[in-house]
Amino acid sequence: MSTRIAFLKGHGTENDFVIVPDPENALDLSPAAVAALCDRRAGIGGDGVLHVVRSAAHPEAQGMAAEAEWFMDYRNGDGSVAEMCGNGVRVFARYLQHAGHAAEGDLAIATRAGVKTVHIAKDGDITVGMGRARLPEGDVTVTVGEHSWPARNVNMGNPHAVAFVADLAHAGDLYTAPPVSPAATYPDGVNVEFVVDRGPRHVAMRVHERGSGETRSCGTGACAVAVATARRDGTDPAVTGTPATYTVDVPGGRLVITERPDGEIEMTGPAVIVAEGEIDAEWLAHAFG
Repeated sequence: MSTRIAFLKGHGTENDFVIVPDPENALDLSPAAVAALCDRRAGIGGDGVLHVVRSAAHPEAQGMAAEAEWFMDYRNGDGSVAEMCGNGVRVFARYLQHAGHAAEGDLAIATRAGVKTVHIAKDGDITVGMGRARLPEGDVTVTVGEHSWPARNVNMGNPHAVAFVADLAHAGDLYTAPPVSPAATYPDGVNVEFVVDRGPRHVAMRVHERGSGETRSCGTGACAVAVATARRDGTDPAVTGTPATYTVDVPGGRLVITERPDGEIEMTGPAVIVAEGEIDAEWLAHAFG
């Protein structure tokens, strides 16, 4: 491993990431190293790490290399591996554009949840094809303190529990994962969204992201919220034949989610590269040691 590593910092609706370009997958990003990079006091700081690898160079992505040149090897802030991160895909695409690997228009990005289609618009917004939502059967309950709410189980390639509340403050501090029952529903943990109405097809949310705590935004969570809200409202594009678009406010900004009649979900929002630099060699040796 090289003694010095380049990095960038970026965010999508203030869901922020440490970006580590590593085209040939030469770095051993251990969970401890990822957690050190994401530490907001002793590291660079971020909700997660976007490890940028050519699909052909990563064993988990080689089967997607013919469709997508680049693989988003995403890690949560605690170092754990995640299937997908919607805001992360937009920032990943912005990095590819920044580095000259992509231009305005369409591109494909490989993730652990499959190949995602991305469109970089001239106005700067990025739209990601997020795939279809799965709505597993079964009742789920989310609890914060003495309050409990029924929640909708939505899977966007990663698991979500969506609870509709009267006030977003009812979610508490979200430093720790809110208990969800039955626990067996989510054996690997779950992202929990708390949602309030703001207007017609317009909601606001807070989220506890599995492995990261409360974040300023969650792209897959916003998609799960839009689908859960549509079903609550009695709307299913597969039945009506008409796309359903919801505006989802997150603490860090606004995302627009469209569910098409074929079930495909598109998420549109901003993505920003904030800075780039080089990790200090002495710190690197300690963090990766």
